[in-house]
Amino acid sequence: MKIVLYGEDEFSSELKKYLDERINKADVEMRGDFLNYFSSGNNEKIPFKLAEIRAMNVTKPFAYNEPLYGEIEQEKRVIKGESSASGILYDGFKLHGIFQDIIPKEERGLDSTHIILTDRLIGTFDENDRRYHARTIVCGFPSIISMTGVVEAPAKPREFYIEKQLAGGDVVAFEEIKKKYVGRFIDYGDARMAEVLKGYAMQAIFYHAFNEAFCEDKGCRLFNAHWQEEMIHAQLEGDEFCKRHEKLAKTL
Repeated sequence: MKIVLYGEDEFSSELKKYLDERINKADVEMRGDFLNYFSSGNNEKIPFKLAEIRAMNVTKPFAYNEPLYGEIEQEKRVIKGESSASGILYDGFKLHGIFQDIIPKEERGLDSTHIILTDRLIGTFDENDRRYHARTIVCGFPSIISMTGVVEAPAKPREFYIEKQLAGGDVVAFEEIKKKYVGRFIDYGDARMAEVLKGYAMQAIFYHAFNEAFCEDKGCRLFNAHWQEEMIHAQLEGDEFCKRHEKLAKTL
């Protein structure tokens, strides 16, 4: 199996090292930033396509936007690394489709797993409660792992939100609340991010190899965590994999 990693952050090399050691039969290749690797920043259509899949209203199903000039220009700057996509939610399935179309057809075989690390926040619309929810990962070809999603998607402790609401817009009070709950959730700049990304990369690989990404065992890296503390337990405190998925991992 060939595993292709995209990402220019400090975690990519550590993730490659982990996959090299964990998957004996894998050939792991690092390619840097996905859009820049394929020179997508020079394609005028890509910034437009990215701008039109922003989830502008989280309470309504996906609908393409009519991007404003400023939004398209911002996407160009994000691709060049001159700006960030902070505060923007993208439809995860539509982003997946854009990325899939960029990968050359000759690289879309079953023998290759493409994993894209991104700072963009991705989400999917849930028909049950009729709203968008941020996601950590969208599995497929390729799989997209959102590092912003690792921070924002799984819920923090309930008490955290209660205290945050009581604090109102007091920035100083909010920072004190974060200190109170330190360790109970992954935050920006958190040293534990690298370890968490290993688990999500394995979810992408399991999906590609066995068509299953998740596990019901809370101590398995493949557990689909909805709470930060669940994610931390599965990725940092468990036995890496449950017995069944450990057995499957050895076949990779």
